[in-house]
Amino acid sequence: MEKKKEDNKSISPFIETRDLGQLSRKTGNLYKSINIVAKRSAQLNSSLKEELHKKLEEFASSTDNLEEVFENREQIEISKYYERLPKTTLQALNEFLNNEIYVKEAADNTPAK
Repeated sequence: MEKKKEDNKSISPFIETRDLGQLSRKTGNLYKSINIVAKRSAQLNSSLKEELHKKLEEFASSTDNLEEVFENREQIEISKYYERLPKTTLQALNEFLNNEIYVKEAADNTPAK
């Protein structure tokens, strides 16, 4: 997982204009390419959310008082770290453009008319 975190630093967090032709050439269909990126983004988002919740569970207590909430610096630092990570859509798009995503084609089982 450390390798991915290092790779994420090279992803620009800013909005950039993308060449739609480059996206569509990868699969032959722009919408198919966007669907692949969206599905990968959802996977990344799910794993990051799970990872964050595991780390924040360590700080959970059954009796939260107001003082503990404001004084827990470690929890705040963990949250800030995850906020600074590039968005999962940018990560997925970067993986797609660098051919780091494996796509398995589903067999088309629809009957011919």
